[in-house]
Amino acid sequence: MKFVTLIPLSIAAALAVSPASAQVLGSDAAACAPGNGPAILANLSGLKDRKGSFKLELYPGNEDDFLKDDRDLIREGKVFRRVRVPVPASGAVSICIRVPRPGRYALLATHDRDGKNKFNFFQDGAGFDSNKKLGLSRPKVTQALIDVGNGVVTTNIRMQYLRSVFSGFGPTKGD
Repeated sequence: MKFVTLIPLSIAAALAVSPASAQVLGSDAAACAPGNGPAILANLSGLKDRKGSFKLELYPGNEDDFLKDDRDLIREGKVFRRVRVPVPASGAVSICIRVPRPGRYALLATHDRDGKNKFNFFQDGAGFDSNKKLGLSRPKVTQALIDVGNGVVTTNIRMQYLRSVFSGFGPTKGD
C-alpha cells in the first residue's frame, strides 16, 4: 500500500519560490554552479515592474575605468563583461556573471524597461553592491566595488529608479 503525503498549497508555493532554489539566469549561469568560479551571483530585488531586460556589467575596480565605454576598455585590454537577460515574468531574479580571475571589480546592474538598450534616466533602473541611495550624481566606483575570490561571491542588489528630478534615484516605495 502506498501512502501519499499532501503538503498544504501555501507551503508548496513557498518552497517553489525560495531563493535557494531560484534559477540562475544568464549566459554565465554555469560559472555560478557549486565548485565553479570565479563569478558573481547577483540577486536583484526592488523591481519597479516585470518588463524589459536586466544587464550586469563588470568593470575594473578603479574610478578612471568605471562606467567607461566598453569599446575603449576592450581596446585597452582591460576587464569588461556584460550579461543581459530578459526580465522573468515572476520569481526571484538571480544573474551570474563570470570574472576573469580573483580580484576587486566594479559591478553595475541596470533594468532596461523601455527596451531601447540605452540607459533612459527617466525610465530605467540601476543598482550597485553597496545599495546606497544613488541620488542625482554620477555614482562613484566605491558604491560598486566587489571582491571576488576563487569561487562564487553572492551579492544582493536593490534596484533604484528615478523618484523625482529633485530627489533622484532611490528604491521603489515599500521596498
